[in-house]
Amino acid sequence: MNSEKIKELVEKIKGGLLDTEAAVSLISSLPYEDLGDVKIDHHRGIRKGFPEVVYAPGKEPARTAEIARKIFDRSGRVLITRVSQELYEEISSLLPPHLYNRKGRVVSAGTPLEPRADKPVPVLTGGTADIPVAEEAAAVLEMMGCGVTRVYDVGVAGVHRLIGSLEGVKGSRVVIAVAGMDGALASVAGGLCRQPVIAVPTSAGYGASFGGVGPLLTMLSSCAPGVVVSNIDNGFGAGYTAALINRQ
Repeated sequence: MNSEKIKELVEKIKGGLLDTEAAVSLISSLPYEDLGDVKIDHHRGIRKGFPEVVYAPGKEPARTAEIARKIFDRSGRVLITRVSQELYEEISSLLPPHLYNRKGRVVSAGTPLEPRADKPVPVLTGGTADIPVAEEAAAVLEMMGCGVTRVYDVGVAGVHRLIGSLEGVKGSRVVIAVAGMDGALASVAGGLCRQPVIAVPTSAGYGASFGGVGPLLTMLSSCAPGVVVSNIDNGFGAGYTAALINRQ
C-alpha cells in the first residue's frame, strides 16, 4: 500500500465503485497482515515510499514466495534480497512476473517508483570481487526509481582508473563506494567528489581483512569529509539510503 493506492481507494469509494464492506476490509489490514510467524508491514510504503523488502535467508522457499506475493498484490511491486541461484530456481514459478539480478542476488517484480530526479547514482567498486554487493545496491536503486552509473574496478591499486572515470560521477547527488581488501576507495572518492559518499565494506579480501572488518574500520576512520559507512556487504542498505537522498 502507498499514498497513490490510498487516493485510488478513496476515489473508488466516492465514485461508488467500492462498497463499504470491501473498503473496511482493505483498510483494516493496512497496518500489517498477521500470518502468525510473519507480520507483513503493508504500511511501510506509506511511511517510507517503498514497500517492505523481503530478506530471503532463514525463510522456507515457499514462505518467501508467499510473503513476496502478498506484498506485490497490495503494493504492485516487491524486492527480495539475497536470493541464491538455488533458491531462485525453487521459487521463480511461484512469483509474479519479475527480473532476477543474478550477480546481486535480487528479485524485483512490478513497476519501479516514478523517478523524481534525472540524476543517476554512481556505484563504484574497488575490484570485480565487490560487484555482487554493488549490484545489490544497483538493483535496489533501479527499483526505487533511480538511474545507476556503474563504475567498476577502479580501486586504489590503480587510482588513475578512478580519476579517469570521474566524468561519470559529476552531477550526481550521492555516490556509493563499494570495496573490500583495505577499503581505501571510499576515502579517495570522498576526497575527490563533492557529493556525500556512502561507503560499503565488503568481505572480499585475504585473512587480515577479517571478513570485511578491515575495510569497515578503514572507512569508519576516513579523514575525507562527507563519508558515511554501511554494514559489511550491505549493498541493500546503501542503495536504499542513496535512493532516499536522490529522490528528495
